[in-house]
Amino acid sequence: MAERDKIIEVSGLSVGYGRTVVLKDLEFSVARGEVFGILGGSGCGKSTLLKHLIGLYPVMRGSVRIFDTELAGIDEKAKRALQRRFGVTYQNGALFGAMTVGENVALPLEEFTDYPAKKIREIVEEKLKLVGLQDAVNKMPSELSGGMCKRAGLARAMALDPELLFFDEPSAGLDPITSVGLDELILSLKEKFGTTVVIVTHELSSIFKIVDNAIMLNREQKGIVDMGAPEKLRNESASEWVRDFLNRRAAAEKKTADGV
Repeated sequence: MAERDKIIEVSGLSVGYGRTVVLKDLEFSVARGEVFGILGGSGCGKSTLLKHLIGLYPVMRGSVRIFDTELAGIDEKAKRALQRRFGVTYQNGALFGAMTVGENVALPLEEFTDYPAKKIREIVEEKLKLVGLQDAVNKMPSELSGGMCKRAGLARAMALDPELLFFDEPSAGLDPITSVGLDELILSLKEKFGTTVVIVTHELSSIFKIVDNAIMLNREQKGIVDMGAPEKLRNESASEWVRDFLNRRAAAEKKTADGV
């Protein structure tokens, strides 16, 4: 991968909270225009890693470079300029309950631009239409379903037309039909706008539909067990745990298959 094609570069990275190390010695990169998965079981540190990638928490050791900018030691002005180039969606949409959907989507525009109110309204309407919520601009988050809240959160993340989007468990708690709709929306962003996407998930249906490359995190090893295209990991990984995870094989099923 050419250096200019790497949007994210992680080297020798250890992350955690206080003195507790959650993940250590991570090495990977994310290419421009791909959907990159951070995969693994519950409690393995997927969301923790994402929070460190976006600069929400300082790293314990190592390097995170986004758009060739090192996060460690970055000053507030440079950090704000960097954050303007990426968007983040959280598990529940993270909408502000006292604000309308339209006001939620307008927040990044009001914070990071000097656009007049009319232009902000136009952009809000455009982004909500993109996620199929054009009629929800004046609704409160409490009036939306879980899937609608997540789409509204995506509209807010896209308000500044970011080159890079981070998703934290976008399909968690959603019904299968709504989950498929979100997968298709993520793919359309990649195909229409060339958006690079980093997605935290353990939903296998989404993994094999939208993810180009991925890292597999393991809680016991506190690190990356394997990385590559999901289909290749499922069929060819040197790690039995990775193959079992991606093939939905539990220990009991393996014993039955082996005639035990």
